[in-house]
Amino acid sequence: MPARSGIRTRSRSRALARLSVTALAAAAALGGLVQPVQASGTPPPSDKALRKLLDDLVRTPGGPPGVIALMQVGDRTAVHRAGVADTTTGRPPRATDHMRIASVAKAFSGAVALRLVDRHRLSLDDTIGRVLPGLPSAWHEVTLRQLLSHTSGLPDFSRAPEFVEIVVADPRHRFDSRRLLDFVADEGLEFPPGSRYAYSNSDNIAVALMAEAVTGLPYERLLEQLVYRPLDLRETTLPQGFRMPRPYLHGYDVTPPAPPEDVSEALSASGVWASGGIVSTPKDLNAFMRAWAGDHGYLSEETRRQQRRFIPGAASEPAGPGTNAGGLAVFRYTTRCGTVYGHTGNFPGYTQLAAATADGRRSLTFSINTQINKSLKPDLLAKVRAVQEDFVCALLRR
Repeated sequence: MPARSGIRTRSRSRALARLSVTALAAAAALGGLVQPVQASGTPPPSDKALRKLLDDLVRTPGGPPGVIALMQVGDRTAVHRAGVADTTTGRPPRATDHMRIASVAKAFSGAVALRLVDRHRLSLDDTIGRVLPGLPSAWHEVTLRQLLSHTSGLPDFSRAPEFVEIVVADPRHRFDSRRLLDFVADEGLEFPPGSRYAYSNSDNIAVALMAEAVTGLPYERLLEQLVYRPLDLRETTLPQGFRMPRPYLHGYDVTPPAPPEDVSEALSASGVWASGGIVSTPKDLNAFMRAWAGDHGYLSEETRRQQRRFIPGAASEPAGPGTNAGGLAVFRYTTRCGTVYGHTGNFPGYTQLAAATADGRRSLTFSINTQINKSLKPDLLAKVRAVQEDFVCALLRR
């Protein structure tokens, strides 16, 4: 439906509050974000049981108006859904609906970078100082590997007071995405590079800038050449503005007892860019993750080996199902039924999980049209992770 230029102030203020909280949560310490692996032995949920799980989720106070899970095993695809994509029309979510994929966009910037590593345009040991000498000298020893693994120590621009003030004053403000790191340019590193893990939106901005610097091409063009075209992703884009391509899965702020407020087009994507601005569909996102997480020749054997050097306990934001571990722009989720690899993300109106098995033959996208994370709704996040784990079990045991 058309963008609502008159989105109520109450809706915008709630969405902005969540944006600020999300930025803070994204840099939270990993302790407490992960859960221990559960014992195996229970049978995988049936289709009927999976549908009931989704129905229960949308009926939960503060839960999403809608949810869609796409599961693919080999060439067979099943779509499970509950609730609505649009509270105005009541239509259900579809696999071809556009949606904000939030921090799953970090996997895309990782894909660009590692494809350039395979083409010898970048090295995992390249430093900010060598590739981006114009960035603060205090950051110069940080390597591409550390950026991709969130061990860089770069301060998170999305927590900078000036950045937050601009967004609060004008949610649709159009940032110069290539200058987002200016908001923290006067800050040193938060810790010595490589010494610990801390999820930061700044890391993937720097990754995109490095890719541009060594190729002379805009990051958006690199996405087209290295990701979209090779994987036939026809409905995936990186917009600068606030509008969503039609049709789309509407994103909502859900704060009972108030009715859900549509925040799909409340915020500009320019303020997150390579760290979270991509718009895709469940169908496209599934195709991407099968290649990114699986052995389909998308990356060389050596680069894949480097990608899967995991840091135990390093969680994506929000944490994914089971026990989390972080690699290079990919996370390992060890569940009671087995292991999948992927990424999560959250943004006002959206919460995402995209994952696949190591061979890429089994994949899952799990998309919710409200924002859920540890800081906003910790109890609901625990429930979502449990449902996601049941879906992973169904995926792996079929």
